[in-house]
Amino acid sequence: MKTDQQIAPPDSSPGADLEFDVEKIREDFPILKQKIYGKPLVYLDNAATSQKPQVVMDTIHHYYVTDNANIHRGVHCLSQRATEAYEQARVKVQRFIHAAESREIIFVRSATEAINLVAQTYGRKQVQAGDEVIVSAMEHHSNIVPWQMLCEEKGATLRVIPMNDEGELLLDEYEKLLNPRTRLVAVVHISNALGTINPIQEIIERAHQQDIPVLVDGAQAAPHFEVDVQALDCDFYAVTGHKLCGPTGVGILYGKADLLDSMPPFQGGGEMIRSVTFEKTTYNVLPHKFEAGTPNIVGGIGLGAAVDYVSEVGWKNIAAQERELLLYATQQLSALSGLRIIGTAKEKASILSFVIEGVHAHDVGTILDQEGIAVRTGHHCAQPVMDRFQIPATARASFAFYNTREEIDVLVKGIQRVIEVFK
Repeated sequence: MKTDQQIAPPDSSPGADLEFDVEKIREDFPILKQKIYGKPLVYLDNAATSQKPQVVMDTIHHYYVTDNANIHRGVHCLSQRATEAYEQARVKVQRFIHAAESREIIFVRSATEAINLVAQTYGRKQVQAGDEVIVSAMEHHSNIVPWQMLCEEKGATLRVIPMNDEGELLLDEYEKLLNPRTRLVAVVHISNALGTINPIQEIIERAHQQDIPVLVDGAQAAPHFEVDVQALDCDFYAVTGHKLCGPTGVGILYGKADLLDSMPPFQGGGEMIRSVTFEKTTYNVLPHKFEAGTPNIVGGIGLGAAVDYVSEVGWKNIAAQERELLLYATQQLSALSGLRIIGTAKEKASILSFVIEGVHAHDVGTILDQEGIAVRTGHHCAQPVMDRFQIPATARASFAFYNTREEIDVLVKGIQRVIEVFK
């Protein structure tokens, strides 16, 4: 079954813009022009955070210079302009992920906060002693710990979908975990540690056959391909802005309106109320019920500019460029003696985690840094993944559409230097 999360190879990506010019794209990202230790920056840490195009920085600057004011409650001109820009950004995000209504888009601090919001509202209301929550073996800590905390509080049980040696979830085992006590499935769309693209639509369909809602951690997915939450039919979807060419400190939670309506507020304060007396408080309508206090206004507006920019680059172009980079990098790194790629799923995004025999990942990262190459090293907030593969850590190169084959060549030369140093 073909699902929307599959990334086609560049030569079969229908409608791809053959005039896509990566060098022209790179001009939009000022940070890429700098040198590190006298060498051109090769930024391959995009799974941790992406770089920001000039238009996003210009949008942030424009807001602070011309429109800075608090939103929603002001009648003066600046407040009205700021409110309009913020709510326009909500609509942009709604269209970006194909939500049915803008009120289904809740602005939050990050994907982490989005997941915690669901755990502390929907979860605390629905999960009771003896119930179960299902996560997968490849989750980021932010999609494990909130559910552990909830299960400990409620006397519920956390169940884990296992994976194979390639880093693919075992769906037959998943099917066995689903039962009348299951209250929620929370699963990652793309593994940040392995690059695996999970068959998320099938995971959702199997859960929905038993009326079990599904939360999807889309922090790594939203930057790489088009997400359609209605086509997926997910109940919740978490996105973070800073991996999507947007500012830090802003993200979104998508939730189906009927579910969000049924959930209690996450935090109390201004904006999330309709009326307050000392005897009783009534809560605001969606999305404001979940947005207590002054939000990250400029972050939301900046995220709107980021999704505009990514949409203009085009998903077919992004998928083609990143798929080519992944295939090329996989080929080049696989040829290096003593290097082992961790995560070899058939469906992968542009993430390559690897270990080098006899060399700690931190040493790999330190030597590469001296060559101007930025990669991530460690457990990537996915310690159960490291335990599954019986390793302490990996080095991780992660690519964005503004990266090039030449940068991968520099990476390969840097790894060769690492191997030579530790011979």
